[in-house]
Amino acid sequence: MSAASAVIVDHEHKDDAAVVAGPSPGQGLVLTADVIAPLVDDPATFGAIAATNAISDVYAMGGVPRFALNLMFFPDDQLGLDVLRAIQDGAARACAAAGVAVVGGHTVRDPEVKFGLSVTGEVALADVWSNRRAAPGQILVLTKALGTGVISQAIKKDAATADEIAAAVASMTTLNRGAMEVGRRHGVTAATDVTGFGLAGHLRNLVHGSAVSATVHADALPVLPGVWRHLAAGLVPGGSKSNRTFLTPMLRWRGGDDADARERVLTLACDAQTSGGLLLCVPPDRASAVVDELRGQGLPAAAIGEVRDRAADEPDGAIAFEG
Repeated sequence: MSAASAVIVDHEHKDDAAVVAGPSPGQGLVLTADVIAPLVDDPATFGAIAATNAISDVYAMGGVPRFALNLMFFPDDQLGLDVLRAIQDGAARACAAAGVAVVGGHTVRDPEVKFGLSVTGEVALADVWSNRRAAPGQILVLTKALGTGVISQAIKKDAATADEIAAAVASMTTLNRGAMEVGRRHGVTAATDVTGFGLAGHLRNLVHGSAVSATVHADALPVLPGVWRHLAAGLVPGGSKSNRTFLTPMLRWRGGDDADARERVLTLACDAQTSGGLLLCVPPDRASAVVDELRGQGLPAAAIGEVRDRAADEPDGAIAFEG
């Protein structure tokens, strides 16, 4: 088998990770890499967030992560190696919790700290959750609350409270393993993790890949503490603003004439997340059970909308938001 013929999922539909045929028939390897800049001051917490964020891409494909390589960018002329070791220690703990073996990595001198992982996982080829497998009628279930981008901006501006920071950190360091396992038990066919493109951006990639559209119920969205307050104060990161600019032609607002509500919801939907939850495409008769099981794990999961046929007057990748 040639390398090209072994590729099952690549970057064409902006899936969260690549999938290639594995050494055993019917088994695939999931390949991904992700690097982020610090969101918090504590280096070990940053390492744990970065590792959880990178591992999530494997869960988003329905896979199980197995091995990882550290990717470290570090200014050793400005920071001591104790900081580097703390970042790696935090990541190692997150990887151990996920059952992932860290087997090496690479370090680059860089003026700014950045850290992440290259992760390899496994998945049965029949069970891959690609962006091409969403179907009309499925319910969209979001497993974590939104707003980590806004809270991160508030942290930079010294505007976030200790409780708000703690809630965001707890969310960003929660593995998506349990959510993936629930989805597998209940017949999920497609999923994405909500990270840098925001909820709307990742959902756009999913509906584009599956040639469908989606409706999102704004009042069902789970939101981290403090997010609405910080949004009202204009604490929106640059990545979230870029997402909004790109996605505006594809977003439809059907939530009435309240311009402020429209602005709040669409800005939140475009907020660039770090280590967000999974967005699962769930058979309609299983959605309630999925939400109940996820909440039983302590997750703020909610059914936030549905996949539907694309209307004739809608653009490719269209998402309608209802109030």
